Amino acid sequence: MTAPHRLSLNALRAFEATARLRSFSAAAEELSVTHGAVSRHIRMLEDTLGLALLQRTAQGAMPTGEGQRLAEGLSKGFGLIQSSVEQLKPGPLTLACSESIMMYWLIPRLGRFKQAHPEVELRFNMSHGPIDFAHDNVSVAIRLSSIEPPRDAVRADVAHEWIGPVCSPEYLRQNRIASFEDLARAQLMVSRTRPTAWADWARCSTQPDQNLRVDQSFENFYLLIQGARCGLGMANVPRMLVRDDLMSGTLVAPMGFVRGPNRLVSWTAPHLSRRPDVVKLVDWLHDELRATEP
Repeated sequence: MTAPHRLSLNALRAFEATARLRSFSAAAEELSVTHGAVSRHIRMLEDTLGLALLQRTAQGAMPTGEGQRLAEGLSKGFGLIQSSVEQLKPGPLTLACSESIMMYWLIPRLGRFKQAHPEVELRFNMSHGPIDFAHDNVSVAIRLSSIEPPRDAVRADVAHEWIGPVCSPEYLRQNRIASFEDLARAQLMVSRTRPTAWADWARCSTQPDQNLRVDQSFENFYLLIQGARCGLGMANVPRMLVRDDLMSGTLVAPMGFVRGPNRLVSWTAPHLSRRPDVVKLVDWLHDELRATEP
């Protein structure tokens, strides 16, 4: 009986990365090898299996039907390998959250975590969309409930997100905004990461179904909030991002805040959910978020 031909692990890794990233160059960069090495590995794998696994295009590389099935299985397998290794030799504790949450909410409170748990080394991954715990090396993530979590994530609903319009005190004084109808003479601003902010707020406020005109969009909440501070108009934002500005008087919220359509949730990598430093971080995040957004 002829022994089966053993497939190269390097070839399988090169194919999985290329199929996932849809690019030979991106796979080569991730694996720290040359473009030619990736191409040779995949060609060898296709010759061994007698199947075309990738379609080479001007835009990159698209897996064939057989290639997609193989890539999905390999991704799960490599993820399991990574998880198994991390259980024996844990990597650094890494928290993923958006740049806005990092800047406006986490950093002002981080000293309390360091004071309570000085032995815990914490790293950060600035992102706000879907993640892969293994590939992104993320331990815990703060996300909105509107984002689909990883299939195996340990998910916890933590608190409601409260939203509302804010502006500088001077802008409020000049434009005399006190009611929904007064918004017609205001410059309404949003972040491109939350383009429906005004519509969401109007709906959650049970206001009349009016088409609020958005006058200006900023790339992110950081620039949006800065624009509101400088008196450029009214920004519709999550309360947690401007709580410190409201307390200092830099911003005002003339119509208060309402419970928005989303909840703040945490995702924890399942293979790390019982690690002592992960438990400390998750418990602290939940306590702080619930205190901020009761």
